[in-house]
Amino acid sequence: MIKNFIILLAVIFMTVPAFCADNTEIVQEQTVQNKIDDIGTKLLNSNKIQERIMFVYDEADKKALLKLDTKMTSRRVFMYEGAYKFADNDDEIAAFLARGIVIAAKSFDGYFKGGLNSLQIAASPKKYEVIADKLAVDLMVNAGFNPLGLITYINKTVPQRRYDAISNKNLASKRLAFIYEYIYNKYPYFLVNNEYLENEHYQNFLLNSQNNRRLLMKKIETGSKEKIKYE
Repeated sequence: MIKNFIILLAVIFMTVPAFCADNTEIVQEQTVQNKIDDIGTKLLNSNKIQERIMFVYDEADKKALLKLDTKMTSRRVFMYEGAYKFADNDDEIAAFLARGIVIAAKSFDGYFKGGLNSLQIAASPKKYEVIADKLAVDLMVNAGFNPLGLITYINKTVPQRRYDAISNKNLASKRLAFIYEYIYNKYPYFLVNNEYLENEHYQNFLLNSQNNRRLLMKKIETGSKEKIKYE
């Protein structure tokens, strides 16, 4: 009897740590999901987006949902663990979600009608990649987030290709330059009162974008109306 009791205790002690670990993971995942829901919903409400878009944090759920009707999955914004781990603050989470909202919203005939059309995107993906980035900046600012978070997030997460001549995507450096130019012209407040000046990732952006920012300054000084050929 004593032997059986000892075995039972051993089983309990072996099971409890595993249960606690699993429970901790569930709590952590729920915490992340709640944060994503809060930030995503703030972006939707602040921009008066009436279309119903949901936010999902869970790689397993993403794989399962992709097997369903694409019209349903296209109206969800997935932020999986690999993307979340790069976000250091709410601005960067908002940057990722705002970009996702722009893509998801194009499946509706509402908020972004005329701004993003699937056929137009297919014909000029680079052009509409830049448009989507600018729309994401607008969503962030309207919701009270700092749009420089989009710059730091892309700077950390999007690799720099060598060329983009035969690609359907812009070089990351070009995307960042267009975003910076857009913020400079439309939302200069965030550059004048720059909360990201001490941010290492923003400092890295300033370092690797010197040539493109010189091109922008030259355009401003000369009053040129030509589109800048960023590198």
